[in-house]
Amino acid sequence: MATSLPGALLLARAPPAPTTRCSLRRSGAAARAAAPPRSVAARRSSLRAVGVRSGGDEALRPEVEAAAVPRSVPVRVAYELHQAGHRYLDVRTEAEFSAGHPQGAVNIPYMNKTGSGMTKNTHFLEQVSRIFGKDDEIIVGCQSGKRSLMAATELCSAGFTAVTDIAGGFSSWRDNGLPTTQ
Repeated sequence: MATSLPGALLLARAPPAPTTRCSLRRSGAAARAAAPPRSVAARRSSLRAVGVRSGGDEALRPEVEAAAVPRSVPVRVAYELHQAGHRYLDVRTEAEFSAGHPQGAVNIPYMNKTGSGMTKNTHFLEQVSRIFGKDDEIIVGCQSGKRSLMAATELCSAGFTAVTDIAGGFSSWRDNGLPTTQ
């Protein structure tokens, strides 16, 4: 006899229509408070299905209550957003930016090159806050999409409400033949 897990219904539903707003993904106690009540047996069953046992120290670990998560869009959608008035925040290094960037982009590096690699720009949020408002519509791009996702997530967590990450970054922007300047 097959059993149905409560979370299985979530996987079968179509994703909600994308918006340009940061959303909160809740976990732990916050998610349980927002979810409809389930029986103790149903909760134990779903915990066993994912390999969690009750009674151990792992049950006492603190849980993250909520994390702001930006949406990511393909470069063509990002280009359309840019054309519609969203501001482009380029989080690549100054050297990467000077080699080419979308017209009108603002460069605030999320990471800086050091002798042994890269380190996070500790003044990133402060620098962004000087140029952008918390409700400005911002698309965030880097070279390949990794730094921009980290930067966009940090911006959402800091209270910026309309942040969109560019999946694939500037290399995908250039590969798609979208306009650039130097």
